[in-house]
Amino acid sequence: MNAHLKPTGSAYFLAAETQATERHTLTVLVDNEPGVLARVVGLFSARGYNIDSLTVSETEHDRHRSRITIVTVATPKVLSQIKLQLERLVPVHKVHDLTAEGGSLERELALLKVSGKGENRVETLRLADAFRAQVVDASTESFVFEITGKPGKIDQFITLMAPLGLVEVVRTGLVAITRGPEGM
Repeated sequence: MNAHLKPTGSAYFLAAETQATERHTLTVLVDNEPGVLARVVGLFSARGYNIDSLTVSETEHDRHRSRITIVTVATPKVLSQIKLQLERLVPVHKVHDLTAEGGSLERELALLKVSGKGENRVETLRLADAFRAQVVDASTESFVFEITGKPGKIDQFITLMAPLGLVEVVRTGLVAITRGPEGM
């Protein structure tokens, strides 16, 4: 261990020294009631786990249930602890690791504001068309594009827009669903 690093006491820190970390997408079906999201996020925060992406919305209106999609990077051991601790929370009905289960679809939405004039505007529109990004606002000096797709596609689009006058990016966070006829 490096002398300048001090153990935090969290399982994440200890496990990170011996195992490689992996990116996983978790979906959590919860009761749609005040404080549930705070409890789920608090579980991550209290144990030193990081959340890379978080989305939540009511998905079963008649049953008053919401679906939380969480993207986290952890070792397999820590990921197992996260899932077990989430399952113990009272308002949690189901926890699925979509990455481990395989066969899921992941999408994200982003809005990008790009400024520019002349040749840059032409190139910006050409690239937007190639990525199937939609112009949702335009002025003589800027565009706002809407793009949906896998996070990697959005990352590529952002990288290409940066030298052309990228001003601002807003991303929704990942949403994911399993393939096939079964629900969560």
